[in-house]
Amino acid sequence: MNISTMLSAQVKACLAELYQFDAPENSLQLQKTKKEFEGDFTLVVFPFVKAARKKPAEVAQEMGEWLLAHTAEIKSFNVIQGFLNLSIAADYWMNCLESIGQTADFGYKKADENAKLVMIEYSSPNTNKPLHLGHVRNNLLGYSLSRIMEANGYKVVKTNIVNDRGIHICKSMLAWLKWFDGATPESSGKKGDHLVGDCYVAFDKHFKEEVKNLLPENYDSLDEKGKEEAKAAAEAASPLMAEAHAMLRDWEAGKPEVRELWKMMNEWVYAGFNETYKTLGVDFDKIYYESDTYLLGKDKVLEGLEKGLFFRKEDGSVWADLANEGLDQKVLLRSDGTSVYMTQDIGTANLRFKEYPIDEMIYVVGNEQNYHFKVLSILLDRLGFEWGKDLVHFSYGMVELPEGKMKSREGTVVDADDLVEEMVNTSRETSQELGKLDACTAEEADAIVRMVGLGALKYFILKVDPRKNMTFNPKESIDFNGNTGPFIQYAYARIQSVLRKADEQGIDYSSLSNNHSDLSEKELSLIMHATDFPEVVKQAGETYSPAVIANYVYDLVKEYNQFYHDFSILREENAELKAFRLYLSKEIGNIIKRGMFLLGIDVPSRM
Repeated sequence: MNISTMLSAQVKACLAELYQFDAPENSLQLQKTKKEFEGDFTLVVFPFVKAARKKPAEVAQEMGEWLLAHTAEIKSFNVIQGFLNLSIAADYWMNCLESIGQTADFGYKKADENAKLVMIEYSSPNTNKPLHLGHVRNNLLGYSLSRIMEANGYKVVKTNIVNDRGIHICKSMLAWLKWFDGATPESSGKKGDHLVGDCYVAFDKHFKEEVKNLLPENYDSLDEKGKEEAKAAAEAASPLMAEAHAMLRDWEAGKPEVRELWKMMNEWVYAGFNETYKTLGVDFDKIYYESDTYLLGKDKVLEGLEKGLFFRKEDGSVWADLANEGLDQKVLLRSDGTSVYMTQDIGTANLRFKEYPIDEMIYVVGNEQNYHFKVLSILLDRLGFEWGKDLVHFSYGMVELPEGKMKSREGTVVDADDLVEEMVNTSRETSQELGKLDACTAEEADAIVRMVGLGALKYFILKVDPRKNMTFNPKESIDFNGNTGPFIQYAYARIQSVLRKADEQGIDYSSLSNNHSDLSEKELSLIMHATDFPEVVKQAGETYSPAVIANYVYDLVKEYNQFYHDFSILREENAELKAFRLYLSKEIGNIIKRGMFLLGIDVPSRM
């Protein structure tokens, strides 16, 4: 039982005895005491004034006296109007610290045989381009969330759905046939996903040129509506786009030469993806492919059509009418019989729930797809899948650069591989300028700059509330001061350095003494911060937010750095106090490491 739970139980008992009042849980407002006041926890007593029939200050005083007499953990209290400030005894915090040191994987829960199974889908790339900055945020959020859910006692299956078919894939295939003279990753010296991405950009370039040539001569003199109609007509008349759609139909019909080209180019992309995933430190337990699931979705849609759940238009396309749900109509099969993303997602969801006893399905997908997942949930429920309405769309904001948005078709995205390389190089330059690598061997320096560069990238992205849009600034993320990954990594390395020196001096800090009289408010505050870790992990799981972990670790490090600056550790003359501060430092370091692990970030023991 943590301190907040224990205090809440005591407050309920106090109210029952003093005022015969059975306080509802939502009336117990316990919060950390503000720094300008004395105390550790503050209880708001206004909700109890009516039951007590006394003034707020009187109620607070009476409750304080009762709690002091009946709660060994409380050493004193003070009253400020309707607020009761409670100070917790040092013995309690020392017992907490000792318990932290004796608890394996403090803050984590282990899954038992009754644990719920959570499937988390993230990454979900298209095989027509390499992974970019947007994918980086997706992968980091999904992977971190998987670790956080595991730390909350869930069984987790990390899954990926690769969008390996569709018109966008055919655009890259057609471009390769037309303009790339049989180039391969080996002959071009490029990663396969980069080569295929170049094909996609080339298609868009030629398509735009073709559309431009198909516009009417009086295009510039048309009004906005006229221009939109003229452009739509030119795009519809594009021979290049018609070829791409013909290739898609050939693919769905199983034409051998189209399938062989598709298979070859996809293999190039998969090899490139795997290299990037390895660099980012993310992985998956199960990978699904749209080419394997879209027919399952197609069958479900046709089954729904027969049951009258959907309707067919005159052109042969199949639609869902969502008017009763306050939405519009949604196409499920095109007039030529080809599938859309929604069809594939229906098939994939059906397959997943057949293969795994899933209790919760979480889709990590950007907020531009909010409508898509709202519709998917409705359609799955309509098709009779009980779990349809309970799907969770972990909707996160877009990530941009200081100069603005990125566009895949125009080739203006920030490639994930280039970004990682830039982060590592920036890490090396910054570390050398600050002299952080002076005592390292060449091998140690290489490992550290990579760890710091990736840590900077991951932390900068994960510290932001995932629901918010964000701007990624590589230079800002690598700073060794402020709310950054390197700042936290350096603090951890500093702690390990202190502990190594203590070991070299033969200092025993494996246990705590019973003498707590010399502890400062700063030291007690640091222990209090440490005890919050399990609750922070729980909150991060409930809110699907790695940012909760990131900002907790940052606050913990700030608190420790102030302690490190204000108090001697190895130079402390009192042997018991020195051992205590080393023990405290060790446990703070362990919590930093556990917190950063949940973010998928490594911490160096030397720096």
